Amino acid sequence: MAPPSPARQRKRGHDPESVLSTAVGVFNERGYDGTSMEDLARALGVTKSAIYYHVPGKEQLLARALDRALDGLFAVVTDERAASGPAIDRLEWAVRQSVRILVDRLPYVTLLLRVRGNSRTEQAALERRREFDRFISHLVKEAAAEGSIRPDVDPALVTRLLFGTVNSITEWYRPARGASADDLADALLKMTFTGLRV
Repeated sequence: MAPPSPARQRKRGHDPESVLSTAVGVFNERGYDGTSMEDLARALGVTKSAIYYHVPGKEQLLARALDRALDGLFAVVTDERAASGPAIDRLEWAVRQSVRILVDRLPYVTLLLRVRGNSRTEQAALERRREFDRFISHLVKEAAAEGSIRPDVDPALVTRLLFGTVNSITEWYRPARGASADDLADALLKMTFTGLRV
């Protein structure tokens, strides 16, 4: 059976972006491992073969979703504002941007934080996430070496606590009922950096 024509797919309201968005919602609700292609087809209101028109399989949807979250984080790493100036200012900027990305890409970041490494795709995503964590840890260590943060706190612990706080936002934040990304970042930075700075 031939796949539906692009015009027919558009008529039904599905394109690669809407398929991905719906899949991420289902993955977050049921868990990736607990989601079948049948579940995705039901959520989209199409047949399984219609999904295959847009993507080869469920794992490719997962890979695209995780890349959406990780690409946002790595835009922070490669931004020139993360490369020059006092380390404490760069760290503060990186935390602020991470909150903005989390709010902007909330379903995708939520999914990223739930993967456990059960497939090659998940393992690759976890390695990229660890690379981002190493970048943040390096900024914390630089700030400590510059004397910008308290000497009586362990930089590795600071990194975990900072991003444990940032990542917890996925568990309770609802855009329709909550503060803006800037409001969240302001509150988080006031609470954490006030205690960190010398």
